[in-house]
Amino acid sequence: MKTHLRRAAVVVAAVSMAVGLAACGSAKEAGGGDKKKDKKGSLTIGLLLPENQTARYERFDKPLIEKKIKELAGTGTTVLYENAKQDASVQQQQVDTMITKKVDALILDSVDAKSIASSVKKATDKGIPVVAYDRLAEGPVKAYTSVDNERVGRIQGESLLKALGGDAAKGEIVMMNGSVTDPNAKMYKDGAHAVLDGKVKIGKEYDTKEWKPENANENMKGAISSLGKDRIVGVYSANDGMAGGIITALKSAGFDRLPPVTGQDAELSAVQRILADEQFMSVYKPYKPEADAAAELAVALARGEKPDGIAKSTVDSGSEKRIPSIIVTPFALTKADIAQYVGKEGFFTLNEICTAKYKAQCEKAGLK
Repeated sequence: MKTHLRRAAVVVAAVSMAVGLAACGSAKEAGGGDKKKDKKGSLTIGLLLPENQTARYERFDKPLIEKKIKELAGTGTTVLYENAKQDASVQQQQVDTMITKKVDALILDSVDAKSIASSVKKATDKGIPVVAYDRLAEGPVKAYTSVDNERVGRIQGESLLKALGGDAAKGEIVMMNGSVTDPNAKMYKDGAHAVLDGKVKIGKEYDTKEWKPENANENMKGAISSLGKDRIVGVYSANDGMAGGIITALKSAGFDRLPPVTGQDAELSAVQRILADEQFMSVYKPYKPEADAAAELAVALARGEKPDGIAKSTVDSGSEKRIPSIIVTPFALTKADIAQYVGKEGFFTLNEICTAKYKAQCEKAGLK
């Protein structure tokens, strides 16, 4: 624990000063960036990611964040990493571990944005500033970085309408939203509804527990049974993992031609499905700018610097107002878009995408 005096402690008795030092992690002074710290050397920064079913976290977010932190704070800096594997209680325990290990700052991508609030407060009370990453956690977070989540939903909705064309009036779509514990899921949903409402009939809509592909698969089976496969002209899927489960259900139901299915995260399997005309599109979220922003905010806060010089905008959560934030712009990823991203940092190489199974599709798409 770092020991630094509150201004008020200067004028109290020596015994009170000792108490003040022991309580240096109190909520009043543990702003995690409200006062300058004498921390110019190597740092210890915690990184907590929510799950490993979505390939992006281990494949891109983790290494990109670690790399940028060491660029900024030196190779002697330590990044302590844990993955909650979609378990909110495990993530709360992981925060406790980071507090025990006295990290200088914590980057947190929450499993459950509401239930983690008490853990965020606990870290803050111990003088550990928390940067909310990708999902805006409740509690006294000091900074936040993510993509423009409502824009993600709008991109998905616009892409689905484009794919449907005249078929939009001939049937119904199924909406497969994300988990209610993820605040981003609501923003994706709101963005999509802003585009789709009034332009296509929504036959069935689901909030998918824990974003799990198997839950999306079961929901899709229910939608097919309820609506009939002849009525389903398209599927809004909030991410790629669920899209995979949805497409499996569509194939099992014997669709002669798969309806367009959206996605998000530009996962390798989704990119390959797009090439094979099984999934219509995904959303490419540039991971490097988001990861770099998280690293910059965490290092600055760990050194007692205010994040305002890095974060030029603010957002409100359910519990906090005007949180300094950096928001990254996402892009649609259809078959025509893949070539421009191949090999770039935060995307896949030609060899990863164009395996023997997808060689013909890659050549057809001009990926050589």
